[in-house]
Amino acid sequence: MRTIRQRGKVDGMYDLNAIAEEHLVNAHADEHGRSANLILRDPPLRQSVIALTAGTSLDEHNTPPAASLQVLRGVVRVTAQSGDVELTMGSLYLLPPERHGVTAVTDAAVLLTAVND
Repeated sequence: MRTIRQRGKVDGMYDLNAIAEEHLVNAHADEHGRSANLILRDPPLRQSVIALTAGTSLDEHNTPPAASLQVLRGVVRVTAQSGDVELTMGSLYLLPPERHGVTAVTDAAVLLTAVND
């Protein structure tokens, strides 16, 4: 069995479960109920883990040219002009090319994958 080191990174691979758990703990300790970290950057690709406590939101913001959200833990709601969608653990969602917000319905951790210009 391998030991998790450096925020869930072992032998060049990432343990998303360990990273999600770490950030959920950090989100509970944060006065704003959130914790995030860029875990992979290989331009133009960026991947970040974002943890939110239940009821915490990321205000409306622009979507990168291409982006997806994968729910690692919990339930989140993505709100956008084209309609709202609720995502549960294991869901992978292509973010619409429009402004959107994200709210944690329960304590949640997501993997945001973005491709920037």
